[in-house]
Formats: sequence, structure tokens, C-alpha cells
Amino acid sequence: MKQVFALLAFLFVIQTSNAQLFKKEKITYDANQGRGTTEYKLLRWGYYLGFNNYDFNFDYNQDLQDIYVKSTTGFNVGLIGNLRINKFLDIRIEPGLLITTRELNYSSTYFTESEPRASDLIREVKSTYIHIPLLLKVSTKRINNFKPFVVGGFSTALNLSSNEDNPNDNSNGQFRTVKNSLFYELGFGIDFYLYNFKFTPSIRGVFGLNDELVRDEDPDSAWTSNINSMKTRGVFVNFTFQ
Repeated sequence: MKQVFALLAFLFVIQTSNAQLFKKEKITYDANQGRGTTEYKLLRWGYYLGFNNYDFNFDYNQDLQDIYVKSTTGFNVGLIGNLRINKFLDIRIEPGLLITTRELNYSSTYFTESEPRASDLIREVKSTYIHIPLLLKVSTKRINNFKPFVVGGFSTALNLSSNEDNPNDNSNGQFRTVKNSLFYELGFGIDFYLYNFKFTPSIRGVFGLNDELVRDEDPDSAWTSNINSMKTRGVFVNFTFQ
């Protein structure tokens, strides 16, 4: 339902602004209703709404069956601060709140000593990130009323749902992850110049740099002993308004 709503909203914006985007006359971007243009300001502000889909990338110690990650569609919301360098380069910071859930499904081959219960084969990982990326935006020359771009950079995130300090581990049903994570990000999008604001749909991949697994006290734990590293990877689809 979330995906359908996002698609309908996107199509509505494109349909209602079609005459503006593809007319030969360029729109002078002015989000202040005639009180001064913002396109060439040194600093600009905005906000974004969007969706995410997170996964985990595992490296294993032994060649056992892979842990299957069942991901769900999460939600993004945040602010944008944009520093203009020139008409092709911008530096931006995009602090936001990201909510997502991942479900880990283990094979029974991980449990060698006894037949596992059904609840032992599934671990739910809920994440609520305060996500802060620092990005370099590289744009092409403006074509009529739209401008494609690529974006990349690094980010850090504080996981408010982390169980890192929980003394209980998987033996008590608690799968633990670290609080702080580092990522690099790559993506692309298009700026659409409308009369009263600039609308930007974009898609971006995020890739974890550090191991996020907090291991169980038991060195032979069925849930963590075979995992050499567990790193986040994911995709964002954001709709930005400036």
C-alpha cells in the first residue's frame, strides 16, 4: 500500500507540472512567491519523505546454508541543508529518521546438538536510525526545467532500537546489534523546477562499513558463531521538496 501511494503521488506531481517542466521557457525557481529567488543562494533548506528497504550482507566462517533475510518496506523523513559550491556542485547534509524491520531465518543445520524449536529459527531485527549523511551532489547542465544529478558520500547512524547493552543474548531470545554504524552511499535523481518549489525524486544505495553484530556470550552460539561479519545494505527512494 505504501508503494502504491508513493507511485500515485509521484504521478500526480508529474501530471500537474508537465506543462511547466517541458516548456521551452525556463522557470526562474522562486519558492518565495516573488520575494526573492532561492536557486542561487549559498545555503538552501528543504525536507524529504520516502521509503527504504534494508538487508544484511553476511560473511561466514564455515560453508553452511546462508541466513535468509526477509526485509520489509520502511519509512524515511528528514531535513536537508544544501551548500552551493557552483552550478554543478553542492554539498548537503540530510539528517533524518529511518524506521525498518528485518527478519533473519536460520537453517536447522546451524543447530547441531538438538532439534531446534520454530522460534529459534527466526530472529526479528527492528531498527530506528538517526541517520546523518554528508554528501556531494554533482549535477549536469540544466535542461529546460529539469536537471539530473548523481550523489555520493558517507554517513553515520545511531540505532535507537539497538540491544547492544542488553545483558541477555540469543539464548534468551535477544538478537543484538551495535548502536553506531558507518556507511557509504551512492545514488542519482532529477531536480524538477516548478513555479513555487523544486521537487526531486531520487534513489540511493547505502552500504555498511562496520560489523554490526553483537555476539553471544557462548562462543559456539548457533546464532552468531558462524558469522564473521554482518553489514547493512539498503535502498532509499526519497521525494525532496526545496
